[in-house]
Amino acid sequence: MELQPESDNQPAIRPTQFIMHSVAAPWDEERIYEYWRDSTNLESHFGLDYDGSIGQFIGTQTRADANYRANLRPDGTGAVSIETASDDDASDPWTPEQVEQLILLGVWLHQEHGIPLRVCRNASDPGYGYHRLHADWAVSGTDCPGDQRVQQFHDVVFPGIVARVGGAPSSPPPAAPGVSLSRLIAAAKADPPKSGTPVSYTGVKVVEDALVAEGLLSAGLADGHFGTATVKAYAAWQRRQGYGGADADGIPGRASLAVLAARHNFTVTS
Repeated sequence: MELQPESDNQPAIRPTQFIMHSVAAPWDEERIYEYWRDSTNLESHFGLDYDGSIGQFIGTQTRADANYRANLRPDGTGAVSIETASDDDASDPWTPEQVEQLILLGVWLHQEHGIPLRVCRNASDPGYGYHRLHADWAVSGTDCPGDQRVQQFHDVVFPGIVARVGGAPSSPPPAAPGVSLSRLIAAAKADPPKSGTPVSYTGVKVVEDALVAEGLLSAGLADGHFGTATVKAYAAWQRRQGYGGADADGIPGRASLAVLAARHNFTVTS
């Protein structure tokens, strides 16, 4: 199922990443192909059905556009991507058949293109990842894939790729930092007067960096202080999650913080 004219007209890439997506529809590979062909120009290289059947639409050394800046790098490197069938809100887990195919494809990409056995540490770092892992991989943010598939990626899929290759990761994936909700709230309510005063809790910087990645806080204001600018940025994040009024006051709550944590690789503790 070769996708035209993209297969012939898109520029060449040197594959250095493998990014996994959920298509937010229970489609087989043929229906995914039809969607790319007829409805959008944001295509992926592969499509994967629930039953493990897989289709390829574009060669892996040709750009596919479903990864935003992952395929717009000036050095010519790019990402191979796969869309996987899911429920309509992309919240269900991959089936065992999908997991098996993701592992097999990941192994092949390592062997064929030398993609290193590590989780991408930033948006341009060679390795393996999933669409929502880095903000630069989506035009305006994404929840794809859902939490269950993110957990499967870390617990089953990526370790399965490493095991099948028979090697060890090129470098261990960085441990996700933990952010204490109670200490974060205390820091937000303290509202230090200015940059340069002692940082009361180091987890503030983790949250600020996530808000910067979401485009809600200037990088120059991510100084480890949960001050007025950070409160305003977090309030904007709460509104983005559908909160309003007193529920969007810029003081973190567990639900909104958990969503931010899932998107930016940190965990929430008490």
